[in-house]
Amino acid sequence: MIFIDACLGKKTPYTPVWMMRQAGRYLPEYMKVRSQAGDFLTLCKDSEKACEVTLQPVDILGVDAAILFSDILVVPMEMGMDLRFEKGEGPIFDNPLTNQAQLDALHVEKAAHNLEYVYETIRLIRAQLDQEKALIGFCGAPWTLATYMIEGKGTKTYAQCKKVLYKDPEFMHAILRKVTEALKLYMSRQIEAGVNAVQVFDSWAAALEESAFFEFSWPYMKELSAYLKAKYPQIPVILFPKGISGYLDKIDGEFDVFGVDWSTPIELAKEKLGHKYVLQGNMEPTRLYDKAAIDTGIEHIANVMQNERHIFNLGHGILPDIPVENAKYFIRRVQERTKG
Repeated sequence: MIFIDACLGKKTPYTPVWMMRQAGRYLPEYMKVRSQAGDFLTLCKDSEKACEVTLQPVDILGVDAAILFSDILVVPMEMGMDLRFEKGEGPIFDNPLTNQAQLDALHVEKAAHNLEYVYETIRLIRAQLDQEKALIGFCGAPWTLATYMIEGKGTKTYAQCKKVLYKDPEFMHAILRKVTEALKLYMSRQIEAGVNAVQVFDSWAAALEESAFFEFSWPYMKELSAYLKAKYPQIPVILFPKGISGYLDKIDGEFDVFGVDWSTPIELAKEKLGHKYVLQGNMEPTRLYDKAAIDTGIEHIANVMQNERHIFNLGHGILPDIPVENAKYFIRRVQERTKG
């Protein structure tokens, strides 16, 4: 598999490419399946439909890897929190965490067991996916999951979770430890079901100042990746903490690929981390609105990363109104430009 070879730093005939959120709303085929499912959570729990939308970008765009269709918040939901998705608002937990008794009521092993529909989706995908194409499993990082569990929904200020972080750091650590244990079981089960690599998304890493990031986020990501690398050494682990370009000097740990977001100059990531890890990224997602902008973006990244260990991706998820033709163009141009 070209993607797995690239994750492990091996020479490949061209730079493999995929896109975060590649199974999503910009594809009419996805919207059709989504409308049949009824709502987002129902789609996540319907293994056959989740398999179908996972495979769509492979068939339509020609990406070099599929990424499992699911959501990061199914883990706290299956631990015992009430999750719903509201149109225009996104995910909402009706019972956000405020005390130890609520945390004690959440179940680690039960969550891993209850997520069987995800493992069944993986088995279905792996049975239908071309053997030369990799399947990426994923989860949210403990810090990112904790922000939703404490705030109860998405936030721009992170005021509630930061209040806990600074006023009651022990409670924050207790939440993070419990979530990390659940993720160890969940990602192990994903790997055993058939994923070929895993990515951990710390979407809200940039909400933390440096000292807080290296106390409340990065150690838990490192613990999860070290656990998985010890248990499944052949499975590449990708870590993606978004928006931490100022902290790259201190990044270390047992993992294979570092995901570079679009706000981090690829030159900086190469200088600070390219000697230690394969780099993934970091095309600005809005470049996909224009083919000339796509060409310029590809050329810049390809020139910087020429003869270096690299996987092409966007620097965050593809947006819902990107023309499908432009997404196809991006994938095709990367594969053509990086050949040889």
